[in-house]
Amino acid sequence: MKKRVIVQKYGGSSVANVERIKAVAERIVSYKNKGTDVAVVVSAMADTTDDLETLAFQISKTPADREMDLLLSTGEQISCALLAMAVRERGFDSVALTGYQVGVVTDTTHQKARVQHIDDKRLKKAFSEGKIVIMAGYQGVTKDNEITTLGRGGSDLSAVALAKAINADVCEIYTDVNGIYTTDPRLVPEAKKLAEITFDEMLEMASLGAQVMQARSIEVAKRFNIPLHVRSSYSKEEGTMIVKSTQKIEDIAVRGVTSSKNEAKITICAVPDQPGVSAQIFSAIADAGVNVDVIVQNVSHTRKTDISFTVPKADITKAVKVAGDVARKIGAGEILFDKDVARVSIVGSGMRSHNGIAARMFNTLAKAKINISMITTSEISVSCIIALDKADEAVKALHKSFDLGK
Repeated sequence: MKKRVIVQKYGGSSVANVERIKAVAERIVSYKNKGTDVAVVVSAMADTTDDLETLAFQISKTPADREMDLLLSTGEQISCALLAMAVRERGFDSVALTGYQVGVVTDTTHQKARVQHIDDKRLKKAFSEGKIVIMAGYQGVTKDNEITTLGRGGSDLSAVALAKAINADVCEIYTDVNGIYTTDPRLVPEAKKLAEITFDEMLEMASLGAQVMQARSIEVAKRFNIPLHVRSSYSKEEGTMIVKSTQKIEDIAVRGVTSSKNEAKITICAVPDQPGVSAQIFSAIADAGVNVDVIVQNVSHTRKTDISFTVPKADITKAVKVAGDVARKIGAGEILFDKDVARVSIVGSGMRSHNGIAARMFNTLAKAKINISMITTSEISVSCIIALDKADEAVKALHKSFDLGK
């Protein structure tokens, strides 16, 4: 009979201090006591990554990405080693491993590296010796042995990739909330925990502002159909299962409301209305490593048009510079930008079979006197770019309008 294998990931709040680390160790050994092989991925202790970034920017306004990866990867190594010690104190053999020691091989993109493969030999050897594996998340190494990191929330990706590598039965994501909610319960106390949600819905929610899981990790879980269980490290309560499909998708048009305050809007004015211009603009921005999301191009009546688009707020300076360089080359006008914007979104697989969802969203925002500057849709979501100071109000109004608190 095949032995059950489980991957557990613990976020920064779950290993924030010695007491929390000891509590996590107790939970881990409770699974081992049931005869389960356990591989654990840990994030850095709460605030550690932010503190390390602060130190770096006190030294340099533009620290090199390579050295930043070297610096930031140390946070996970601290919590990894401490947790392994805590497990051993409970009488179980444990081994703490860095991403390099496990064999997490990535591409060469510092700060946002992509996992290419994981060598499972050392992991399987540890399991055969009865050990609990504790792996430092968020990090990997290139073929040339350069340390890389996987972007914010990268420990989620480490856990999902590890689950794929060792063919785990389930990947548990432990955090400081009890699961996935219809919206942020800290903002809307009436928000309800979902028993299950589809990969598609969770991917949309994560990419549109939900902070529970990294969007890239959901993509990998969906591709390889790895069941995810998002739950709290503070209780034994069941959380939310993220699965391929649910039983009652068509009964529910909207499953959740999200907001993202990490948005910035750029407008290139008076762009020549001719073939190839948009390609020049967005190719240059892509080459600079900036992700573009919502794009709106006005109808041209004068052989000139305005093109607006959104980028992550952290990339606004870089994106504006690149846009300005391209604008001069193509003979466009001035560059406008606005950092005081937010995105509010509704998500639900049931939208595929329900009419009038977008209209209801727009009417709700109109009644709340919230102006919409840009709109984008997918098969299962509608997003609006609005003023930053209206984001919380919009989330509350939409959550109420779609009866998500019931």
